[in-house]
Amino acid sequence: MSQPLIGISTYQQEARWGVWTLPAALVPAGYPRLVQRSGGLAALLPPGDPATAAATVARLDGLVIAGGADVQPARYGAEPDPRTGPPSLDRDAWELALIEAALAAGVPLLGICRGLQLLNVALGGTLVQHLDGHAGPPGVFEKHEITPVPGTLLARALPEPVSVPTYHHQAVDRLGRGLLVSAHAADGTVEALELPDGPGFALAVQWHPEAGDDPRVMDALVAAARGTSPRE
Repeated sequence: MSQPLIGISTYQQEARWGVWTLPAALVPAGYPRLVQRSGGLAALLPPGDPATAAATVARLDGLVIAGGADVQPARYGAEPDPRTGPPSLDRDAWELALIEAALAAGVPLLGICRGLQLLNVALGGTLVQHLDGHAGPPGVFEKHEITPVPGTLLARALPEPVSVPTYHHQAVDRLGRGLLVSAHAADGTVEALELPDGPGFALAVQWHPEAGDDPRVMDALVAAARGTSPRE
């Protein structure tokens, strides 16, 4: 398989182009560009009926759950903090179903920012609903260093501490079932998770590789989708 098909979740939002203002299925262009840079074919997945998630994932060689809105706190048994953003109920349901289908089928999975938080919630974990210092002004990425945990899947892709683009105000609190923390920020915030005993490649990062210039995390996903190792 030379170019594996990598699905990228999107979100529905009103958008304007030309003379049109209509609901649109959106994702920042950095996501498909990063997939393509790593040698994959990018397929954008609009929110759909969760009952179709398994059939959707069955057509893919790999799956990316993109960043975006806060996860509904009720999904992890919490009341909303006043600083938690409005929920995207359809997107939560769709992406959780995609994650569950990918894990069940062993389809390689990469979660990015919200995608990490959803992976944790999907496996019974909880979230910190607000923290400071991990985002710039509205619409501006911050940068900080993350340190991989030696011996992890992440550390095979990123063996050294690196500075990463970040924009989030929520984070992992209680870990979900079977998950392993594979990177931290200097303040102790969980920056990566993986599922070492799962049926396939499952990795999630709290930062935004699609907003930077380091393709190695996506390289690892695309390599797993090929059934090889990165840069093989």
